[in-house]
Amino acid sequence: VFQDPFTGTASELTVAENLALAARRGGSRRLRPALSADRRRTLRDEVARLGTGLEDRLDTPIGLLSGGQRQALTVLMVTMVRPTLLLLDEHTAALDPRGAEQVIKLTQEVITAGGLTTLMVTHSMAQAVQLGDRILIMHRGRLAHDLAGLRRQRLTEDDLLQLFDQLQWSDRLDDSAADMLRQRYV
Repeated sequence: VFQDPFTGTASELTVAENLALAARRGGSRRLRPALSADRRRTLRDEVARLGTGLEDRLDTPIGLLSGGQRQALTVLMVTMVRPTLLLLDEHTAALDPRGAEQVIKLTQEVITAGGLTTLMVTHSMAQAVQLGDRILIMHRGRLAHDLAGLRRQRLTEDDLLQLFDQLQWSDRLDDSAADMLRQRYV
């Protein structure tokens, strides 16, 4: 699921058409109606689980929905066919706080219900601490910290912020040392 809620859906298609395409991902490519009456009922029930009221808007072009509504539907769409790995790339970054909260709640429910292995990229310390079973901190393209087990369980937002501060200080020290060496020897 991408950061941009407009990336994971086809704007001109209806909510039902987007969901029907997602449900057929990886399946046969035969010509047949994607939206039979039975399939529409099933889709309506699945959308009703979101608690967004969108089950009554299945015929609405998805491009007319808010970013939070689209992102909630995208989470549902990518999990209709069980993925081996669910990759969430800052999937709440472009949302308002209420939309982000709703999408996070839905994401937790979908992951738990499906027993999905998930990799979530986030800059939100609160989301990392609240949701992560294991937290990996990347710095300059490398793994700086791998927090798991008891250490992860005891971790707070403040602890995470301190780890990031330490990384920034080490960068500053590296830059200062490089400047001093350049001035002295170059």
